[in-house]
Order: sequence, then C-alpha cells, then structure tokens
Amino acid sequence: MDALMLHRLVAVDSAPAALPSAPERAVQRTYPGVPQQRDPSIELERLDRPQLHRAHSTKTFIGSSSSHHAELGSRKESDSTGATAVAGGGAPGTGRGFPLFEGGGGDLGRDLESSRPPTPSSVGHHHDSGLEVEAKQSITEPYMNRFRLLAVCLVNFGNGMSDSAPGALIPSMEKEYDIGYAIVSLIFVGNAIGFITAALFIDGTRERLGRAKTMALAQLFLAAGYVPMVCTAPFPVVVLSFFLVGFGMSFNLAMGNVFCGSLRNGTTALGMMHGAYGLGGTVGPLIATTLVTVAHTVWSRYYILTLGLALFNAVFAAWAFWDYDAERDAAAAASGTSMTAPMAAGEQTAAAAAAAAAATATARRQANVGSHIQGMFTAFSSRVVLLGALFIFAYQGAEVSISGWVISFLLDTRSPAGGGDSSSVGYVTAGFWAGITLGRFLLSRPAHRIGEKKFVCWAVAGATVFQLLVWLVPNIIGNAVAVAIVGLLLGPVYPCAAAVFMRNMSKHEQVSGIGVISAFGSSGGAAAPFTTGILAQAVGTFVLHPIAIGLFAVMMGCWYGLPGRPKRAD
Repeated sequence: MDALMLHRLVAVDSAPAALPSAPERAVQRTYPGVPQQRDPSIELERLDRPQLHRAHSTKTFIGSSSSHHAELGSRKESDSTGATAVAGGGAPGTGRGFPLFEGGGGDLGRDLESSRPPTPSSVGHHHDSGLEVEAKQSITEPYMNRFRLLAVCLVNFGNGMSDSAPGALIPSMEKEYDIGYAIVSLIFVGNAIGFITAALFIDGTRERLGRAKTMALAQLFLAAGYVPMVCTAPFPVVVLSFFLVGFGMSFNLAMGNVFCGSLRNGTTALGMMHGAYGLGGTVGPLIATTLVTVAHTVWSRYYILTLGLALFNAVFAAWAFWDYDAERDAAAAASGTSMTAPMAAGEQTAAAAAAAAAATATARRQANVGSHIQGMFTAFSSRVVLLGALFIFAYQGAEVSISGWVISFLLDTRSPAGGGDSSSVGYVTAGFWAGITLGRFLLSRPAHRIGEKKFVCWAVAGATVFQLLVWLVPNIIGNAVAVAIVGLLLGPVYPCAAAVFMRNMSKHEQVSGIGVISAFGSSGGAAAPFTTGILAQAVGTFVLHPIAIGLFAVMMGCWYGLPGRPKRAD
C-alpha cells in the first residue's frame, strides 16, 4: 500500500514542452482629447512576430483596481479588398483600446491607438469661455512695428510741439489781440472740448476705417486747425482752430496708447511714445521763443512747422499701419484655428481658415460700429476708467498749467534784477519739457522694474516738493532748475499710468476705455489752465502753485484707489 502511494506521488506524466510566451512591454497610453487624471493604469502590448500572430491579437489592460483581458479578433471577408474592422473597440477618450485591423492579403494589422488622435473641436467652448490666447507682438516683431512705433512717436512729437508752444506764445497773443489772461485762456477750453468730442467717435471711426485711415484722418484734422493760425485769423477763429487741434490730438493719443500698450514690452514702448511727446514739448518753446523774441515774427508763424509735420505724419502713419488690422486679424484667427479647429485631410488649410476668419472679423467690426458709442458710456461703469479719467484729468491739468503759466508767474513776481526778462524766462518752459522728455526716456524702464504703482507715488511726492520750491524761493535760476526737476519727475507718470490702466482692462475694453480716459481726462488740460487764468486775472499768477499742488493730491488719491493687479509675464 505504501509503495503504491509512493509511486503515485513521484510519477511524472509525459507532456510536450511548453514554449515561452512572447515578450511584452508596458506602454503608457495618453489621449490628448481626454483630461489626464494621473491614472496609474498601463497597457501591455504583445510584441508578436508576424509568423506567430496572424489571425488574432490580444491586448491586456492592467488597472490600478482590477485587471481586464479582452481578446479582439479580426477576420477577412471574401468580397473585401481593404481592411475590415472588428467591432468592440472603444472610442477615444473612453479609456479602452481600439481593435486591430487586418490588412488584405495577409498584411500585418495596424493599431489605431498608435496614431495620434485629432484634437477635439470645441470652438464654441473656447470662444465662449475666452480661453484662447493670442501671442503679443513686440517692438521689433513683426518688422513693420518698428516703423509703426516711429510713426506713433512722430505723431506725439507733433502733439508736444503744439501743446507746449502756447506757454511761450501767450504774452505775444495778449499783445496781438489786446486781451487778458481770462480771454486768452479760452484756447485751452477749445482744445479740451475737441478732446472730449473726439471720444464719441474714436472707436467707431477706427472700426469703420481701420487704424491706418483713422490716424491719417486725425492728422488732417490737425492740419485744418493749423491753417487759420498760420493766417493769424481773428481770435474766435483761433479758439475754433484749437478745437480742431484737440479733436485730432485725441485720436492720436488713443491710437498710440492702445498700440504701444498692447505690445509685449508695453511700458518701454509707452515711454518712447510719451518721451517723443516730451521732446516735442522741449523743442516747441525753444523755437517759439526764438521766433518771437529774436526774429521778432508774428506768433502765428510758429504753426507753419506744425502744419508741415502734420501733413507728413498723415502720409507716413497711413503707410506704416496700412496692413496692421489685417495682420492682427490673421494672427488671431490662426491662433484660434490652431487651438480649436482640427485640420483633416481634404479640409481647408490653416491659411485659408485664417483668411476666412479675418474676413469674418472685419465684417463683424463694420457691422457693430453703432454699438461703440454705447460701449463708451458703459466704460464709465468701470472703476478703472473712472479713476483713470480723474487721474489723467489732474495730471494733464497740472502739466498744462505749469507749462502755460509759469512764464507769466516769473515775469510778474521775479524782479528784473533776478533776470526776469521775457527773452530769458521763455526758455524755462523748454527746461520743464526737457525734464519730461528725460524722465520718460530714462525713468520708464526703472519704473517698470520697481513697479509702476510704487514709482508713481514717489514721483508725485517729489514733484510736490519741487513745486513748493518754485513758489517760495525768489530766485529765477533756482526756479528754472526746480521746474525742470518737476518735469523730470512727472515725465514717466503718464506711461506708467497707461500701462496700469491697460493691465486692468480686458482686450475688448481697451480702445473704448483708453479713449474715454484720454479724452475726458485730458479735459483737465483745459479746466485747470482756464481756472488758473481766471484767478490770475483776479488775484495774481501765484495761484498756479496751489492749483498744481492740489492736483497732485488728487492724483495720489486716485492712484491709491486703483486695483493693484500684478504685471503679466507675456
């Protein structure tokens, strides 16, 4: 009995040798159309040789919680010359594999999962949610942006020449028309009304005509305003001419701010643009004072220069920006197409899709012109627009008041023994604008590094201190230096403020918002000088300083109330 049990225990049955199984490898499957959830599942794909694996293919899925095995077969049909798919494969994004395809004539099957699935089309989702990202242009890319920035700088250079000249020309205008401070201040009112009126038409005109034609039209408005001045027209006509000049300058300012602020290095571009304005403001009083005091010409001859510059800028700006809108539309369409529209074989190419989308965008802009005026009034509901308009109101009011009335203050309050003659005092305004120019060129980049919010606070505080020195120190040389330093500190304030405003507005709000800020904010360049002129007629020109310091305080309050959104890295 024991022997029989031992025999059964140690008996070995004969069996054919088992061949080793084919090697397998772990393949991580990633489906671009499906959000990845860090699932540790892997898929084992059998590495069978052709002669050992013809009719069947096996895929094994090993999950984190359970194992699933599926044998997916493939068979040939007698009346088919192509490959026949075996039902049972999952769709992309379900987490299951596709079946293998067996080609006709014994060809090896091809795994659908080895090909990259197309990006799912979700155009409506992306556009509705605003998730598409458009790459920002830079100063040098595309290449034409260099000429566009130059055109914007030349336009602002002309604006600076026009804005800075009245301070040096007001004494001559008073003598020419036999008027006082209060009446001559009406030129500032006409200029501001032109600024405000233009705000109603800036965005609609740009949408209807495009950026190139809009900028050319703005220069023609400037030229139309300069012609009566060159002819030394009666004073009421001169006031109307300043209205046309303000109308055109409002277009220039809004177009330039939006273009520069939309660039990748927007603060630098804005610094260059407004630095050109300061450069024009420096050159303007020098030329005006020389013409009036040295050449003894009529005050109006100065505007021959600004007229010629406006005509040149009309041609140059139109050429530089001629293809700008088409480039922007094509870039935006291409960006949206690459993210949301898959290109299958036989469908239209990406270039054709971009061109079609650009044409659609142009038609849509022209169809929505009527809504832009409503959008402008809607912009006033924005905290950024309201505080920005009040901030620029105070800034422009202080800047134009100092530029326009500091010469009259020095002539009235500083004795001739201190050097207070008209031929030398006229150059103090040039020093003020030279300080603005240097500040915008030299301090804009450090301001960007330090942070625009912090820098503007320190700059306005410093300008207040030096404005007090101009008021209280009875020395014309010291006053001239202090005025120049005030300009130096105020110089980078505008480009820094424009960068902060743009950062806190969406892309679709920028044109309307900046237009409102520029137009209604710049009305301070009329209200403050006009008020200064009225009070100077009554009590004296010293009122310039308390008005300027009060406007600095308003700037600080508005700046404190602006939201502090961090700088974007793009």
